[in-house]
Amino acid sequence: MTDIAYLPAHELARMIRDRQIGALELLDHLLARVERHNPTINAVVTFDLERARARARDADAALGRGELWGPFHGLPMTVKEAFDVEGLVTSWGSPLFKDNVARETQGVARKLVDAGAIVYGKTNVPVRLTDWQTFNPLFGTTNNPYDPSRAPGGSSGGAAAALASGMTPLEVGSDIGGSIRNPAHFCGVCGHKPSYGALPQEGHWLPGAHADPDINVVGPMARTVADLERALEVMGGANRFDRVAWRLELPPPRASRLRDFRVAVMLEDRCCEVDRSIQDRIQAVADRLARAGAKVDDRARPAIDTREGFALFVQLLRGVTTSVLTEDEHLAFRQEAERFSMDDDSYAARGARAAVQSHREWFAANEARNEMRLRWGEFFRDFDVLLCPVAASPAYPHDQERPRPARRIEVNGHEIDYNHQIFWAGFFGVSYLPGTVIPMGLTDRGLPVGLQIVGPYLEDRTTLALGALLEGELDGFTPPPGFA
Repeated sequence: MTDIAYLPAHELARMIRDRQIGALELLDHLLARVERHNPTINAVVTFDLERARARARDADAALGRGELWGPFHGLPMTVKEAFDVEGLVTSWGSPLFKDNVARETQGVARKLVDAGAIVYGKTNVPVRLTDWQTFNPLFGTTNNPYDPSRAPGGSSGGAAAALASGMTPLEVGSDIGGSIRNPAHFCGVCGHKPSYGALPQEGHWLPGAHADPDINVVGPMARTVADLERALEVMGGANRFDRVAWRLELPPPRASRLRDFRVAVMLEDRCCEVDRSIQDRIQAVADRLARAGAKVDDRARPAIDTREGFALFVQLLRGVTTSVLTEDEHLAFRQEAERFSMDDDSYAARGARAAVQSHREWFAANEARNEMRLRWGEFFRDFDVLLCPVAASPAYPHDQERPRPARRIEVNGHEIDYNHQIFWAGFFGVSYLPGTVIPMGLTDRGLPVGLQIVGPYLEDRTTLALGALLEGELDGFTPPPGFA
């Protein structure tokens, strides 16, 4: 990697502090890459260049006076389009919100700015963040830098593509059904889905909303685990309602050497088939851990039926995502639910019923979820982490013609339901567990493959610690051909 744009965010921040490069100089360098690569990738879709250049000049001048704004002083970066930045539109990729101009920079975006970062633009998302592809009628399609004919994942697809193409050193994503983890896997970068509640979500609410959605989290994306760790330190904390009294004090990692970790491995599940190109790489990581002296078990599982856990996730997820429907949309889901028989347990049937579930049904599902959380707590008494896939396959070709319920993807030479891949995000996310994704190299087709490291609730530093150690053992981030 010869381009300075591919240096880790924390290294670039250090270089700015040490006056080895100016904040304005780095910003202009990144913008030159945007001019060169963005027409093909279409990752950065909103710009704030005048204010960014002014702030970069101020950052350089402040250093000249001996002032330091914070750990990301003068670092140019982008954020996902769904985060509020003062004066910029937050549309969530939907024409309904195309005129929704943010009145203030809030939440984690505010924390990063207060730590010295310079937000020069925002990255693309699918409509209302509800897809593992990234396209919408306002900004068009984002392409995967490793193969522009393929999707970069979603919903933080623009964020991951911008990182992989060297247009930003740091990003902020959100994740309710894999929206940080999936694009990190597709684009060969790192992402951390925090424990639910560890980071404030204000500034990532739909217009008019004031409550954190269930299951959803916001979190950092980068090209190294060290950058995830530093960003998490800055971004973590209570939401606006709780911060008067609550403080985030994540415990230290359970281990600091590979040989001291107790590792469970889950390569596949009946809920979602996984391509061998992914399984083989995870197995290779597990074998490497065993050789390093770690306790590795490929049969250990929590006392949870995965089908029941997956169904519970779909029910609670749809309870969140359909809560903002219009009356007409809600009526359409009710009519759709009535067409399915009660014994139909397909993804479409479960989703339709969950969209119109009663509060009593949701409350019962929430009780079942908390029972699952207890089972996970018991499991993590014996194991520190669980290694598993992020999705069913590497990045797949764009598919915008078929509606999402009708899409199929290729796994192990045959097609499976596109929607089944959410299992690898939802089975863990519904119980609020943290998950760190790191790259494990490229397939024979040159497509990235990511590893998901799941850990105990609020023990985010444990998954990050193992990710950092494995990053040193594996190839780490590999720039797409023609970008380095």
